[in-house]
Amino acid sequence: MTQAKDAVGAYGERVACAHLLEQGMVVLDRNWRCRAGEIDLILRDGSDLVFCEVKTRRGDRFGTPAEAVDTAKVRRLRRLAAQWLAQAGVRPHTVRFDVVSVLPQPAGAARVEHIRGAF
Repeated sequence: MTQAKDAVGAYGERVACAHLLEQGMVVLDRNWRCRAGEIDLILRDGSDLVFCEVKTRRGDRFGTPAEAVDTAKVRRLRRLAAQWLAQAGVRPHTVRFDVVSVLPQPAGAARVEHIRGAF
């Protein structure tokens, strides 16, 4: 990944995290990694444990950021979540997978779309 893409991704994750904190969620982990991949954000929303994929694009010419979460990505995130749960020894009441799309805007504020229970 190029430095420009890394910077856009890091920006999107900061914006998404701030948005989710404003919604009352609690961050448990950020950028959790293992051999199989990475989970962007792991949060608690009341009694729900939330695994969140953040997608950021500079524009929507090629579709919305959320449209980049394809079936292969969904399968990978589910496997990663199972690994995180096993490693953390957590048995949550409810597990949810959310997607947050971030589109930076010229005026400075980003457009954020939070899809709860995306898959």
